[in-house]
Amino acid sequence: MTQKVTLSTLHALRARQQPAVFVTAYDYPTATFAERAGVDMLLVGDSAAMTMLGLPNTLGVSMDEMIVFVRAVCRAAKRAFVVGDLPFLSYQQSDEAAILNAGRFIASGCDAVKCEGGARVAGRVKAMVDAGICVMGHLGLTPQSLAQLGGYKVQGKSRAAVDKLVDDALALQDAGAFAILLEAMPAEAAAYVRERLGLLVYGIGAGPSVDGQLVISHDILGTFVGDIAPRFVKQYARLGGDIERVFRAYADDVRSAQFPAPEHCYPIDPDTAAALSGSRGIQLESAVA
Repeated sequence: MTQKVTLSTLHALRARQQPAVFVTAYDYPTATFAERAGVDMLLVGDSAAMTMLGLPNTLGVSMDEMIVFVRAVCRAAKRAFVVGDLPFLSYQQSDEAAILNAGRFIASGCDAVKCEGGARVAGRVKAMVDAGICVMGHLGLTPQSLAQLGGYKVQGKSRAAVDKLVDDALALQDAGAFAILLEAMPAEAAAYVRERLGLLVYGIGAGPSVDGQLVISHDILGTFVGDIAPRFVKQYARLGGDIERVFRAYADDVRSAQFPAPEHCYPIDPDTAAALSGSRGIQLESAVA
């Protein structure tokens, strides 16, 4: 069995200047395929609200729904380091709520949890860390705060904004976070932040100067159903079109009686088949009479 990815593994990757491979997964098959491909980290993201549940943003997914996704992914993840994304209002209310909900993720198989925000959630992060839970921070474009950010906009474009990112990142570091995810910002801004931190720094749309790259699996597979198409996404396949073509072909075969064909049916003893056929004939005659 391939050795499990741990915090030591992730720090060793950084020491070798080898970026960690980080993707989202929300179900058992996707996590299985990612495992087979040797992905280092899996995020069970609150983006499941959009990718899996068809919601307009990440705010509507519940803890109970996230736990279902987490358990499915963790059943497949024998090697990858799994991070569970704490959904909206699962940690903001109190330290107790944060610890309880983060603990549910860990008990379900996650190695760590992720929450959004900087200095304002540092106390929550410290409480979770003090409870023995590994916590990843999330700065930059934080989808749970879209209204405050004014929508899906690039962050860290001014010196003042970058300085604020550094302050927030340092607050998370001081609170005990093991890593920070930087989202949707110029590469120079992300590099500036990383250089001032001792913890692991990952990016999603934050350029190459970080310790690993996160992507939404539906984006790179071409299966996301929605209007959001970030500039930083590289689409490696268009499986959505392939899936639609398969369904159309199946529908055509069913409607034209091409499926199921004889080769798709189970065999039966010819005498039994003849007897059954004869019985159907007798029943039909009785019904007509």
